Amino acid sequence: MGTTSMSATSEVASPSDRHGVRPAEARRVRLLATRLTGLFAACGLLLLVTVLSVAIGAKAIPPGEVLRALLHDRTSLDATVVIDLRLPRTLLGVAVGAALGLAGVLMQALTRNPLADPGILGVSMGASAAVVVSIALWRTADPSIGVWFAFVGAGAASTLVHLLGSRGRSGPAPVRLALAGTAISAVLSALISVVTLLRPDVFDEFRFWGVGSLAGLPLSLLGQVLPFLGAGAVLALSLSGSLNTLALGDETARSLGTGVRRTRILGMVAVTLLCGAATAAVGPIAFIGLAVPHLARTITGPDHRWLMPYAMILGATLLVGSDVLGRVIARPGEIQAGIVTAFAGAPVFIALVRRRRIAEL
Repeated sequence: MGTTSMSATSEVASPSDRHGVRPAEARRVRLLATRLTGLFAACGLLLLVTVLSVAIGAKAIPPGEVLRALLHDRTSLDATVVIDLRLPRTLLGVAVGAALGLAGVLMQALTRNPLADPGILGVSMGASAAVVVSIALWRTADPSIGVWFAFVGAGAASTLVHLLGSRGRSGPAPVRLALAGTAISAVLSALISVVTLLRPDVFDEFRFWGVGSLAGLPLSLLGQVLPFLGAGAVLALSLSGSLNTLALGDETARSLGTGVRRTRILGMVAVTLLCGAATAAVGPIAFIGLAVPHLARTITGPDHRWLMPYAMILGATLLVGSDVLGRVIARPGEIQAGIVTAFAGAPVFIALVRRRRIAEL
């Protein structure tokens, strides 16, 4: 009887350990393989759109000439187009798109609002208002000047939102931050409207920057904003573990040893660095910070250790791909990348909403 019972028990237990791997462990291995495969596929897609961005434009340049220009020939007309025009906008698109995708993940995690995007803290509107002021005072939209005004404006708006949203013993609460950001954005939007209506010359300069565009920007601009983008990315990635526990609720996060107030403050600093520098460089770009985190979350789940790298790669791919599409559909002219991302991002986000319920954060 005992022998029969032991034999039956071993028969029941053997399927789960038949290959020496328990079901839970097997699921973790499959999930890791899926995430790594998806990450490599996303990197391959980004590489493809990057190559297309360098090769495609109003002037048709054969792939061989593009490669020759990148490697050694810097004197021909084709080389001038590739090196001075297409390469800077491509590299800026990769950096800015990655920053906006990462900033969107941070904003949704910090506010626990699945519809939050980087503009909710007033960062984009603060940068825009500062650019309008710089154009009104200096009568120029030179990117090398406007980028510093934009960054200062983004930082000032984010700081003011943090001060307004931090009143009380609990520190910066998600709802108060969202409300403060909405109020500050409304005031800054009114300021922009007043200045541009009173000064038509300012409006003429601002309207090109205000739609968000990668065209005509020098490579030196990337060098100006890259330190801020890099610092923001490093800070954001270092918070991935804290954001995972913060998603469980403030009380649970505190019980697990996470500094909730510290995490939110550092997260806001990272958002300011990322979104402020990105907006300062190319102007306000819509939908990347909102749609990309949801797209990445459908692949990775809620784990920010994977969600953040995915969002960076997908954000860069979406912005560079939108820039390429804008050049193709309006030849010999082009449609600004900020307009294309709005048209391309909206259907993606609507499809995500219709396909499944938006995850609570």
